[in-house]
Amino acid sequence: MSSGGLELPPGDPGHEGAPGDIPPGAVSVARPMEIGAELDWGADAWAEARTRAQRAGRAYIWLNLVEQRTRAVVAAVLRPVYEPHHGEDWVIAAAGPAGQEWVQRAAAVREVSRRKGYVLDPSDDNVLSFLTLPQLRELIVQHWPCFEPYVDDRRDLELVLDELEVARNVVSRGRALSQTVLAQAERASARLLAMLGGTGRGAAPAGDRLPADAVEDLVGDRYADVVRVHADRVRLQREFPAEDLFGAARRLDAIGIGLNLLVQGFSGRRLIRLAEAGCRVRLLFLNPASSAVKRRERELGLRKGELSRSVETNILHMRRVRSKLRDPGAFEIHVFDETPRFTAYLVDGDGPGGLAVVQSYLRTARGMETPVLVLRGGGREVVRPGRDAEYGLFEVYREEFETVWADSRPVS
Repeated sequence: MSSGGLELPPGDPGHEGAPGDIPPGAVSVARPMEIGAELDWGADAWAEARTRAQRAGRAYIWLNLVEQRTRAVVAAVLRPVYEPHHGEDWVIAAAGPAGQEWVQRAAAVREVSRRKGYVLDPSDDNVLSFLTLPQLRELIVQHWPCFEPYVDDRRDLELVLDELEVARNVVSRGRALSQTVLAQAERASARLLAMLGGTGRGAAPAGDRLPADAVEDLVGDRYADVVRVHADRVRLQREFPAEDLFGAARRLDAIGIGLNLLVQGFSGRRLIRLAEAGCRVRLLFLNPASSAVKRRERELGLRKGELSRSVETNILHMRRVRSKLRDPGAFEIHVFDETPRFTAYLVDGDGPGGLAVVQSYLRTARGMETPVLVLRGGGREVVRPGRDAEYGLFEVYREEFETVWADSRPVS
């Protein structure tokens, strides 16, 4: 042994870590069995990943729409100011010394994207398309006098953009997005689009009864015209009260056994004011004296006559409402004797702002307990690859209502 040195015993020739097995300069790497990592995902992990992806996907659609709209507004306002003197470099000129760093970075990313073929649309081959939402915000703030005629309140605009920044930061980095932050981002996006004049279909008729959101606009055709699904009527009314559904109606057609959502969920005084304001109402009740009511009572395990008395009470209440109107002919009440298959409330079914609430009758479940579909009317076409255009479910139930109405009898 040399002075000051330490001589180690040779390793076991059969051991995988023996010096003879490792070439000079190589690094020994542990085998998978030595790491002990578990790469499989169980059902819970996959469910969590799907939940994260669903929330991030909704937020991304909103944020993408907001960013495109903000970019278009910036271009519309600032391009006429800077482009005549600076040409294609107008964005760099608009950023000025304060934004020199980030606008040059965006220009560099654009050049790399062009060389690698990442710019798929010629309209995106400009520096503006590579600015992020915070950078677009900086341009608006720097040039606020130019934007002031088009945006009502700078403070509101900046507060909304602050709210969006949380979701934007989380989504861009693939982290978990809570349901609370997602809801906040969707509300803030809708507000910002309204500020910038880009509400599109979101500005629905009839007092924003149920505005179409960005997700419905983009993927709604996959689900015909179904815009909401609720497990029961209790959950429907928690999110979408009767006042929101019927309050601004100009036409109301309803069919069902007792029509409790309207009769018990919407006051008689409100219904009178609605009718006096010009709303035309057609109500179709199941005949309380029909055999179909007796069969339904047996299905639900009710006492004999219990359901028929409930329906008769509702009809009498609607008759009292009708008797107080100056034009009773605009408030029609009919009964039908057929087996009830569904209940439906069709609001403004003849126009673009129509909505419908539909429930099928289940054999042993009362109306409050059955699933609810909310449908958007307006004759929206559903186009599927390789098929002719077809209409959604709203028209199906509207036609069914008209068929039953034609065979029904008026209540005096």
